[in-house]
Amino acid sequence: MTKRLASKHKADRRLKVNLWGRPKSPFNKRNYPPGQHGKTKRSKVSDYGKQLEAKQKMKFYYGNMNERQFRNVYRKALSKKGNTTENLIGLLERRLDTVIYRAKFAKTVFSARQLINHGHIKVNGKKVNISSYLVSTEDTIDVKDKSKELTIIIGSIDNKERDVPDYIQMDEKSKKATFMRVPKLSEVPYPVIMEPNLVVEYYSR
Repeated sequence: MTKRLASKHKADRRLKVNLWGRPKSPFNKRNYPPGQHGKTKRSKVSDYGKQLEAKQKMKFYYGNMNERQFRNVYRKALSKKGNTTENLIGLLERRLDTVIYRAKFAKTVFSARQLINHGHIKVNGKKVNISSYLVSTEDTIDVKDKSKELTIIIGSIDNKERDVPDYIQMDEKSKKATFMRVPKLSEVPYPVIMEPNLVVEYYSR
């Protein structure tokens, strides 16, 4: 297991939230940070600390991108017209690994990345193996024919823990999803409170 995959098991407790809303999250049993001082009372968090925590939450939620990758997403959001906060969410939700996760082809965004990297996913009929590929409105995303019976995919689609959001149209029988539109922050089904405005403030310092 890579360090990045292993880190997802510690992220919930470190950030003091059940980040992905998982029933088996370690935070459900130990809702304090890891380490020998995890239970001790902490001092008041500064504005910078709140911004940093908001950035870490969002970065971990979308598969624990490295700092360079996440900062580049922010820069793209900043360069686009309109509200930078909404632009940031739109770019993150357009990532292929995020769309695969939202469409329930995978139980986690980490698993979604594996499906993409191993060549199981097609966009508009063509294989795409880049997790950060940006999906456009009305693009169709489906599972390669030889991969449609994979246990990991069938099990994820059948899982009732979460629903497919309205901005993705899903055909479970053919295992094909259509990205209908770029969502607003209010439409994204985060299981915890996200504060992308604080992320923008963090990088605007």
